[in-house]
Amino acid sequence: MKIHEYQGKQLLLACGVPVPRGVACRSVAEAIDAAGQLGGSAWVVKAQIHAGGRGKGGGVRIARSIDELSAHAGHLLGMQLVTPQTGPAGQTVRRLLIEELADLRQELYVGLLVERTTRRVCLMAAGEGGMDIEELGARAPDRIHRLHVDPGLGVTDQQADSIACAIGLPTASLPQARALLQGLYRAFWDLDATLLEVNPLVLTGEGGLVALDVKMSFDSNALFRHPDLLALRDPDEEHPAERRASEHGLSYIPLDGNIGCLVNGAGLAMATMDAIKLFGGTPANFLDVGGGATTEKVTEAFRVMLDNPTLRAILVNIFGGIMRCDVIAEGLVTASRAVALDVPLVVRMKGTNEALGGEILQASGLPFIAADTLAEAAEKVVRVAAAT
Repeated sequence: MKIHEYQGKQLLLACGVPVPRGVACRSVAEAIDAAGQLGGSAWVVKAQIHAGGRGKGGGVRIARSIDELSAHAGHLLGMQLVTPQTGPAGQTVRRLLIEELADLRQELYVGLLVERTTRRVCLMAAGEGGMDIEELGARAPDRIHRLHVDPGLGVTDQQADSIACAIGLPTASLPQARALLQGLYRAFWDLDATLLEVNPLVLTGEGGLVALDVKMSFDSNALFRHPDLLALRDPDEEHPAERRASEHGLSYIPLDGNIGCLVNGAGLAMATMDAIKLFGGTPANFLDVGGGATTEKVTEAFRVMLDNPTLRAILVNIFGGIMRCDVIAEGLVTASRAVALDVPLVVRMKGTNEALGGEILQASGLPFIAADTLAEAAEKVVRVAAAT
């Protein structure tokens, strides 16, 4: 689950990480009122969408008068902001963050994520930050310093000081850098985050450190522990089909292909999409119905996929472990009739009661296309999609 920048800053502030003073708003009038609350004569107007690269897309602007602030706010609200992370369609700007203008002396970068190879949180930092951090990672990866954090110790004082020195912070700023890095790790760990980026982290003219921009996302499977985080979810930022699927307990991500995938298990879903690509097709979605798929879930999964006008065929790939193949087969028959399925459906089922599941599909009289192996299933679905 992703959240907005202003929400992430509130969470970091609670962990002792300095952030600029700011006010979130949803109208030009609220933006003007926010500037009055903050005081001063210059402000930053920042579009709030669940995507990075907003500066490159024109979503971050400086206003040096109330008239200029009003004009920027009016222009940004409601626009389709296109950034390197939104795709060509962009995302609609519905919220703004009005912030005090920072006294910026140097831009730096700090990020945390879970590194699967080491099975630890990796803290990354660089002496350069801002809009071109991706280019720095590609051009000079050795300038991004990494720390794999021992979960039993957290970020130690010595490690924090070493990272701070490596990215060029002055000695006088080390105590604040130590507290900031440890606060970031604490926020990441305690909130079950999957990504936390501060870009840029700025060194001010007085030698202070401020998290000027924040990006955070969280493990959706851990949200039962964090009802306060779940309350920060913004449905407006989610794809309508993704939002609808989540309401029925489905893990769904729309893609740009024309072959729908209905699978139980995230790993199997990834393998299924790889097989489709291997045979020259393109998946239309990632869809995991989970280990406890019901007829209702399967029916809703079909409805979500069929809302995609580019869909040409569907591949159902089920491993019957906890979920029996005969139960899935009954669900497929019922769901196909309920939604008046009008695209070819290739089905591969392996595991518990697979023979019985096959009999149920065959007896239904519906035009299911059976496959025994994943390769056979992928080859068949790519062929029928191309012919549709």
